[in-house]
Amino acid sequence: MNRRGIIIILCFFFTFLLDEVSGRNISPVNVMDYITDQNGDVIKEIQRAIDENPNRVIYFPDGVYNISSPILTPANPYKSVCLELSNYAVIRPVDGWKNESALICLGRKDPYNTILIPGSNYYLSGGIIDCRNLAKGISVDCGRETLIKDVAIKSAQVGIHVKKGLNGGSSDCDILDVNITGNMEENSVGIVLEGHDNTVTNVRIYRMQTGVHISSGSNILRNVHPLYGSADESLYATGTAFVDKYGNNWYDFCYSDQYATGFRIESGVSIYNDCFSYWYSNRGDKHVCFQSVGPFDSIVTNFKMGLTQNNAVRQNIVLEEKEGSAKGAGCFRNLVITDPRRLTSKNYEKYTIR
Repeated sequence: MNRRGIIIILCFFFTFLLDEVSGRNISPVNVMDYITDQNGDVIKEIQRAIDENPNRVIYFPDGVYNISSPILTPANPYKSVCLELSNYAVIRPVDGWKNESALICLGRKDPYNTILIPGSNYYLSGGIIDCRNLAKGISVDCGRETLIKDVAIKSAQVGIHVKKGLNGGSSDCDILDVNITGNMEENSVGIVLEGHDNTVTNVRIYRMQTGVHISSGSNILRNVHPLYGSADESLYATGTAFVDKYGNNWYDFCYSDQYATGFRIESGVSIYNDCFSYWYSNRGDKHVCFQSVGPFDSIVTNFKMGLTQNNAVRQNIVLEEKEGSAKGAGCFRNLVITDPRRLTSKNYEKYTIR
């Protein structure tokens, strides 16, 4: 080897050493380095891995992790961690779980409100949160830039609960590419948004009485698809895909699948673009696309109501307003109904822009 080749190799070697010394090649913390017996309750070991490694990624290899109390992460950016689960890493509650909190509580420890300090942008990524019909899945208790992505949540009473943040109630949370299945019990909800300014994208929700429940504003939902999907008829009449209690929210290609009520509007003005409600069975007594508690003030563009030949329900309604409500300022533009002959109410026509 000539002198030039030796010099190049030495340069690479010393660059590698400098990276190691400066910390640029520090690998994630493997949670298995803290766990001696994975068959038992491992919450203490997981919590120690989090508490002893601020500003690090805590990695969970494939396997089952049984916990008897919630996993808590800090919101303080100087102490925050990211939880990264391998695709087949499963976090689940032990038998007899009675805790009212979620299995994983992001930002529960050391509350903090900032986006200026490095470490404020922590995340939970990957894996399976198996609630076993015993627990809630994930909560975002505090923080400003929390990200939940690529997670599968199974058999949950509540899938994801985003609570009010310290910044005037703003939580600024991003939920991306998540699949949620519920236990189909009363008051089960796929996603609860209490904090403002969240983005929910590419989410599937199955077997929940309510798909998404929003009591805040300035949220945007894109390609969110709740499917009722249960043989239990006792909750069907009260099943709702999207409940909006606040208004000032944006819905883009959101899809109510087989819910008795697609979109329930309890307050304010929201924007619905390219959304639809679809029924391919005759279950229940009434199918409603939009249910407005007060005057209908929202803007609905390019909405589709899908009614198949199997649909023999007595009432098929585009817009149901509270009896006695004054006419609102909302509108329907480019409304598409697959079989208008099956409609039992034309109340929506007073809001139609042709």
